[in-house]
Amino acid sequence: MNQDDLLFAKTHEWVAITTEDEGRFATLGLSAFAVEELSDLVFIELPEVGRQVKAEEPFCEVESVKAVSDLYAPVSGEVVAVNDTLPDALETLKEDPYGAGWIAKIRITDDAGLTHLMDYKTYQRQCEEEG
Repeated sequence: MNQDDLLFAKTHEWVAITTEDEGRFATLGLSAFAVEELSDLVFIELPEVGRQVKAEEPFCEVESVKAVSDLYAPVSGEVVAVNDTLPDALETLKEDPYGAGWIAKIRITDDAGLTHLMDYKTYQRQCEEEG
């Protein structure tokens, strides 16, 4: 996916919004900046399919040699798919964070969370300030 087409949360999750017959969906993952900051990932706990998540609340965890970090749902909705290849191939998060490194797909039930997301240029400025 092209980074310029994605939205980003202040907590470093990325979101790709699509509209399908069944509704609006958000495919999400962890930004390249976050993966680099975490370094040496050793474990990911994916959310369960069917789980209801709320924007800006933890929905899964990723563990590195440095720390265990919560990942926050950028939107509210139902988890309809997870990338179950990730636990056995964590290097995918670093090698292709905006493509094969996606984490989950959520059917959006409330658009309110979308108002807090940033475009790529705004997100890059945030990363520069943090970096």
